[in-house]
Amino acid sequence: MTFEVTILGSSSARPSIRKHHSAHTLNAYEQFYLIDCGEGTQVRLLEQGINPLKLQAIFISHLHGDHVFGLFPLISTMGIMGRKTPLTLFAPAPLDEILEYHCRYFDARLPFEILYRPVDTCRHAMIYENKVMEVWTIPLRHRIPSAGYLFREKVPPLNIRKETIEKYGLGVAQITAAKRGEDIVLGDGTLLVNNELTYRPFVPRSYAYCSDTQYSARVAKIVEGADLLYHEATFADRDKALAKETGHSTTLQAARVASMAGVGKLLIGHFSSRYKDEQELLNEARTLFPDTWLAREGERYQIPLHRVE
Repeated sequence: MTFEVTILGSSSARPSIRKHHSAHTLNAYEQFYLIDCGEGTQVRLLEQGINPLKLQAIFISHLHGDHVFGLFPLISTMGIMGRKTPLTLFAPAPLDEILEYHCRYFDARLPFEILYRPVDTCRHAMIYENKVMEVWTIPLRHRIPSAGYLFREKVPPLNIRKETIEKYGLGVAQITAAKRGEDIVLGDGTLLVNNELTYRPFVPRSYAYCSDTQYSARVAKIVEGADLLYHEATFADRDKALAKETGHSTTLQAARVASMAGVGKLLIGHFSSRYKDEQELLNEARTLFPDTWLAREGERYQIPLHRVE
């Protein structure tokens, strides 16, 4: 029951030899989701042993080049590889217009369908779900329409406590009803409250991706309790005026969001190239939120399953 984030790129506008543009993957139950797709993302996928054909969906936060320029060659490569499965793509408009031109001039004969789903960057809404997971938008505050994404495991079905079956002589119909969340009334009129009979087998996990954005208390409320939060921290706190001007966050602002939201762990990245020593940015964020880490490329962050006995 894997729930694992891999950092493919963590740089801001200008890449370097060791840092690449924004892209993360989430492996949820061996289904892969790509979040942002900066330049060179397909190479980062190969380096990490992630087959592009396994991507179930792609989520783009906004249409600045450092978050989307890698999408078009990735689409071409998946066509060359013979992908047949439709690819669902979530992004703010007008990415559909850009895709139309790309396919017209470069990929007119793609062997798979691209299912474009426009993202309303002003609303917090569920935009995707499958049997095990939901994806919700997080409205962000940037220079252009932008949205983060909250990946949240679904609450698992109730399990029956095995010892109660024998203790109360429960039949199949009663067990089924208990798993639906119902209380049980025995033949002698005894009421068995549901939480005495059942339990949730594990605590749902969650990962929130927030890039690019100014500080937002609304974001903190939406990502409350997330196990892992990635929040951009483009600037040190001494450059907070520049952060506001460019629609970005500082280290302390990212840490403040994590603290307000009570998240489990904070990853910071998307650093401006003006900072040569990222450790100073990490140390600054840790003054407000100690469990802060640098989003290092190639690192994998496993969100462990917390089972309930």
